[in-house]
Order: sequence, then structure tokens, then C-alpha cells
Amino acid sequence: MKVMGQLAMVMNLDKCIGCHTCSVTCKQAWTNRAGTEYVWFNNVETRPGQGYPRTYQDQEKWRGGWELNRRGRLRLKAGGRLRKLLTIFANPLMPSIRDYYEPWTYDYDRLFSAPAQADTPVARPRSLITGEPTKITWSANWDDDLAGAPELAPADPVLRRVSDRVKLEFERAFMFYLPRICEHCLNPSCVASCPSGAMYKRSEDGIVLVDQDRCRGWRMCVTGCPYKKVYFNHRTGKAEKCTFCFPRVEVGIPTVCSETCVGRLRYIGLVLYDADRVAEAAATPRQEDLLEAHKSVLLDPHDPKVIAAARAEGIPEDWLEAARRSPVHKLIFEYGVALPLHPEYRTLPMVWYIPPLSPVVDALAGTGHDGEDAGNLFGAIDALRIPVGYLAGLFTAGDPEPVRAVLRRLAAMRSYMREINLGREPREEIAEAAGMTGESVREMYRLLAIAPYDERYVIPTAHAEQGARLEEPGCSLDYEGGPGMGGPFGEASGAPAPVAVENFHALRHRQSGDDLDRADELRGRVNLLNWDGRGIPEGLFPKRRSRPEEPKS
Repeated sequence: MKVMGQLAMVMNLDKCIGCHTCSVTCKQAWTNRAGTEYVWFNNVETRPGQGYPRTYQDQEKWRGGWELNRRGRLRLKAGGRLRKLLTIFANPLMPSIRDYYEPWTYDYDRLFSAPAQADTPVARPRSLITGEPTKITWSANWDDDLAGAPELAPADPVLRRVSDRVKLEFERAFMFYLPRICEHCLNPSCVASCPSGAMYKRSEDGIVLVDQDRCRGWRMCVTGCPYKKVYFNHRTGKAEKCTFCFPRVEVGIPTVCSETCVGRLRYIGLVLYDADRVAEAAATPRQEDLLEAHKSVLLDPHDPKVIAAARAEGIPEDWLEAARRSPVHKLIFEYGVALPLHPEYRTLPMVWYIPPLSPVVDALAGTGHDGEDAGNLFGAIDALRIPVGYLAGLFTAGDPEPVRAVLRRLAAMRSYMREINLGREPREEIAEAAGMTGESVREMYRLLAIAPYDERYVIPTAHAEQGARLEEPGCSLDYEGGPGMGGPFGEASGAPAPVAVENFHALRHRQSGDDLDRADELRGRVNLLNWDGRGIPEGLFPKRRSRPEEPKS
């Protein structure tokens, strides 16, 4: 048993109102630089819908994540090392800017500098990539609140797998919001896809990051990530992704998206897992068994054997205490209401979701029935198979039973607590019908509805003695037998690339500079991967010698 710690998140989808505050604050904190205009580390999607980038869930098209070969072993869906070498200069399995959107601004100067005329001047859209006038056709939240619309619903890869009756009736039955960040998976396919070993999973907290010095811009990580949460910065020539706000969580502060969430729907906590069982769980033959296999990798922080093994691995005592108080562990195991997003990708994601019950209540209330009554709710969950089937396609690889069990627990909590709020005697049979007790229902209600700040965010701080490990990249998958990190790719490939001082200054200037017309200054060396295609880079061609002026007669 190799015990490791993982910072994880749970989002309660019943509380998301689609305000996009999390997206905006994340954008301002992390991706407000040149080259990242189209990049959204956090985005909120309307479900059903195409998502961002468009149809990213269609792995028959994008080939992200893992699959099993004929011998039942894991392999990258986009192909192994040989295929990556053959396509390293031309990767066809990557979304284009049309699948994201071409970022734009407006020609605001025209509003002030236009001459006097009969009509009001218009600020036309202008591309932030080319600087030329453009036509707006798509964006990160283009299908906001349009769930079930006939123009968008057929393009939803999850909705395609359900019946035609669902497609016709969906707009009258179901809609919800799905916030997404990087999943910081236990078995990340993006890390295994990186030819230069620039992507790594931190051994101390499981956060997946990109080493900007090692990244060479091959973009195989974009293809390998099935959630399409790795982006390419066309200004710096580097890959970028959600960092789980590691400078904040290292000092015990929640991520920006969590801190600013209007609905208070996010929970952050530490979970312990057995790294030796990650590959075995991800290689579970039946997709429907992946959920339980995933949960079996996560360890009980109260188990004396787990505590002893964690201490042997050097996990500090305050981290073990944080794991015992973790709201994420409670929502996954004690209350059993959190589910992972697309376990069939076999990456073992660590951002989990509580499926929404509200659309079921709304559909029930629309028929004139009491949407809070336990009997009505339980019956509606069993009868209204449209949302259950769709949620199963999102969270349980198509198995509706775990989704139905979660919705029954949420329905039991809603009905049980209504009796108390109305001053009536609580009905224990409501809790028992969902396999719970009245005490556990009240505890779950406290955590989901009224929990204070320090109960929703239980984040242990980084230790000073771990400072060297925090500064030097070390991948938690980089050990003997670790998944996806052997062979010619990954951390084990070649000698460490030296970082020149002038390269560091050039990288820092490019990361902070917003001048689109400035050419790279590499002191005689040219990195074409970082060239933005505009102008002539310094050093690409020999300088012309100026001819001596002829003497004037």
C-alpha cells in the first residue's frame, strides 16, 4: 500500500444558478494575458448542450482518455508512443479555434473618433488573434440556458446515446448547469501523453501542473485530456491548465472559483488513496464497475492501518487530521451522494458532483403535485427516466442505479427537513426509505445547506520542510510500475534540460507582456515554437550589412 494525499473537490449541482462568477474570477486571476483570451480554466455549461470546446465528450472523435487493449491493459485512446512520434508535427485529434471560439474585442475607438454623421457609429467586433474584423459565431457559453433546443440538443454526445423520445421531450423535462475545472485525475492521460515530460502530478497534494520550462508545445496533452481542460497559449507556445490555485491552497485558502461561488456549491478536502491500485482500478473491464473500482482506491482516513501506512510515507499529522475532517470524503462515502464525471474515461477524476434533484421536483410540480412530498418524489425518480438516464451517461458510465440511489437520498433529505421546518414531527420512515437514519440526514443537510466556511473548505497548509519538493517538479506517477510514465516519454526520458538565465527572462517577458507586435528576444537563438507568426524573429536571418555611403561630389 502506497498512501498518498489528493486535494479534491465536490460540486453540488442543485445550488448552481449559472451566474458564471467562478469563470470570471478565475479568468481575472489566471488567464487575463495575451494568448489566453479563449482559455477558460473554469467554465459553466448548460446541460444538455455541446459544452466547451464543442462536443468535447465525443471521444470517438477526439480520442481522449484511456481504453483497454486486447489483453485488458490500459493504453491511450489516441495511440501509443509510435503513433505520437508519427503525428508529433501534425496532430489531427485536437480541437481547432472554431471548436473553442475566436476571441474578440470591439473597435471602441470608432465610437469616439468617428466623424459627425446621421447614424450612430457601431463598435464592430475585431479578432484578438489576427486583429482583423470578425463575425461572432460561438463562445464558451454560447448555448447558455438553451438546453433541449432542437438546434443544440442533437449535438450533445451524451444525449445521442439515449432514445429519440428523450430528444423530443427533453426541453420540457430537464436542464441544469455543470461547472467544470481540470479533474486533477489519479490516472491523468494528459501526463502520460506529454512527450517532453513537462506535465506532472505533484506527489504531496496530487495537483496536476505544467512545467513551463520543459513544455515544448507539442500539444499531445490537449489531445490526451478527455475533458479538454488543457489549453495551448499561442503567444508563449506553451500548454496551460487549471492549477487548482496551488499558491492559495498551499497556505490553506480555497481556490478562487470556490471562494467567489455565489451558490456556495463547492467543497474542498483532502482524501487519501492507494497509488499502487490506481492502474488496476482504471483497467476494470466493465465500464459500469469503474465507479466502485474508483471508490475502492480511496482509503478510509480513520483506519489504523491506513494511518500507519500514511505516516510511513511521510504524510504529516495535520494532513491526516484534515483527511478525517474532509467534506469530500463525507460526501462520497458517509452520505454517498457524490459521483465522478465520466468514469468511463478511466482517468479516475477527483472533481466529483452531486447530481441535481431540482429538475425532477420542477417536472413533478408542473403536473400539479406536491414536489416536496417524499412519496411523490420517490415515485417521480423511478418514473422520470429521462433525467436519470442522462445523468447516468454523465456520472456513472450509463448505470442508472447509483444515480437513482443518490437522488433518493437527496429527496429524502428534502422531505425529511421540510417536516422539521414546518414544526412537525420528523418521519423516520422517509430516511429509512433511502437507506439512511434521521441523524445522518440532518448531518448531510447541515453540510449541504448551512455549513460554515471552515467545514466546506478543509485544506491543510503546505509544510516548510516540503519546500524543496514544492519547487522542484516531481510526479507522483514517476515510480517503478507507475502508470503511463515508463519508456521514451515522461520524466524518465533523457537528461534534465538546462534552463538558461536568458531563456528565463525571455519567458517571463512573454508571460507578462501584452504587445502583440513584439518579436521574441532570445539573444541569437530562435525558438520557432514560441513564434507568433508576426514579424521576423530576431536572429532568424543574418543581419544585412549596410552599404557605405558614397562620398558626395
